[in-house]
Amino acid sequence: MEAGMPRTLRASDMAVPGSPRPPRTEPRGSEQAEQPVLGGAPSSAPWTPMIQQLVPTADYCPEKAYIFTFLLSSRLFIEPRELLARVCQLCIEQQQLDEPGLDKARVRKFGPKLLRLLAEWTETFRRDFQEEAAVGLLEDVVGRLARCDESEAPGPAGSAPEAGSPGPGPESLLGTDRPVSYRTQLPASIRRELLGVCSDPYRLAQQLTLVELARLRHIGPEEFVQAFVNKDPLASTKAEGPRTRSLFGDKTKNLEAYVKWFNRLCYLVATEVCMLSKKKRRAQVIEFFIDVARKCFNIGNFNSLMAIVSGMNMSPVSRLKKTWAKVKTAKLFILEPGEHGHQMDPTGNFCNYRAALRGAAHRSLTAHSSQEKIVVPFFSLLIKDIYFLNEGCANRLPNGHVNFEKFLELAKQVGEFITWKQVECPFEQDPSITHYLCAAPAFSEDGLYLASYENESPESHTEKERWKSLRSSIWGKT
Repeated sequence: MEAGMPRTLRASDMAVPGSPRPPRTEPRGSEQAEQPVLGGAPSSAPWTPMIQQLVPTADYCPEKAYIFTFLLSSRLFIEPRELLARVCQLCIEQQQLDEPGLDKARVRKFGPKLLRLLAEWTETFRRDFQEEAAVGLLEDVVGRLARCDESEAPGPAGSAPEAGSPGPGPESLLGTDRPVSYRTQLPASIRRELLGVCSDPYRLAQQLTLVELARLRHIGPEEFVQAFVNKDPLASTKAEGPRTRSLFGDKTKNLEAYVKWFNRLCYLVATEVCMLSKKKRRAQVIEFFIDVARKCFNIGNFNSLMAIVSGMNMSPVSRLKKTWAKVKTAKLFILEPGEHGHQMDPTGNFCNYRAALRGAAHRSLTAHSSQEKIVVPFFSLLIKDIYFLNEGCANRLPNGHVNFEKFLELAKQVGEFITWKQVECPFEQDPSITHYLCAAPAFSEDGLYLASYENESPESHTEKERWKSLRSSIWGKT
């Protein structure tokens, strides 16, 4: 069984602490003053009042939950740099920062609130400030506050909140993502096996979790939304799927790298089984990976768990009947679907996994140790949930209002992910193990099939034809 994808996805019932208040709206023409409310927030609202809700005043500061919700989802409509320009211009106009008769007392009350908004923005969405133009906007508006009252300005000479860089990418834990062909496999005399590097299932599960969390930290919350940005969102009220090109260019590389890591781990698991010539040894490796998968489940590392299960269910591995006959029957429980089967069973829209995830999330909230806080979700399913939420809900309603209910649901799903990715991993890194996981060669699909056929001869006509074709393409044999 390949990694299953959900047939029908519903919105997540996970929530971000805090509930944004409805945007402050006033009747304008045909606009209604009252908005329908769902859980303390409007189900829809006009675009302009939503931006005004983001902008602080001397007596008002937007809630943290609203800031995150709006900044995350607004990129469905407008580029972050353009939004920042509008926010800064509104601040200048509302506070009359360009006027000679400036009310300094009011600005002294307003300044800290604006800086709080900008600090939240630069900390949570750092990549919005990689362009010099965005940094220039920050420096301009903060500089105006500093000139009004330098004693209120933070940092040296009233500097803007530090946008910072997203930090180094996950290249140190990336290794090679490209599978190698059977032809380029290493000679048996120098080839290493994972069991030779780490024979303790719990130790390997810890190192997998360390790699997962290290990679997760580099994924910005905006990547989930930017992966599905419409090319012309303001011109359409229909929900659309992901596009190959977006307004924001290549800003989902960390998300894509994490998906590649999952695929690599699947192929590495399959390679570790298929590259062994003795079926008893292959059975031992399968049993080892089953134990590792159990440990990953206990830790809360569902992504590695699913990658291991998917790797062992790849056809080149699952077809090894003589090998599986050597595997202890009790070990096979984790791979069997059904009501009492493994937690990654895709039936019922992954209902077993979703129940396990809710349990892990609850444990994380009440945890007393860093290890109990660990939740590494099955990432492909998280992406699918967010994709179908975006596809199934329009950005704008027929009356022209922004679908704020969709904003809230996006924030719920992405917000909990942010909480999970920030957990400090308590496990000490073993460089030899993590290097092997990220750099050891893994066979391509053809390489896996060829190795599998070499170990256990093909049986069906289809398998025999494929084996013949593979041998011919690699060795010129017929």
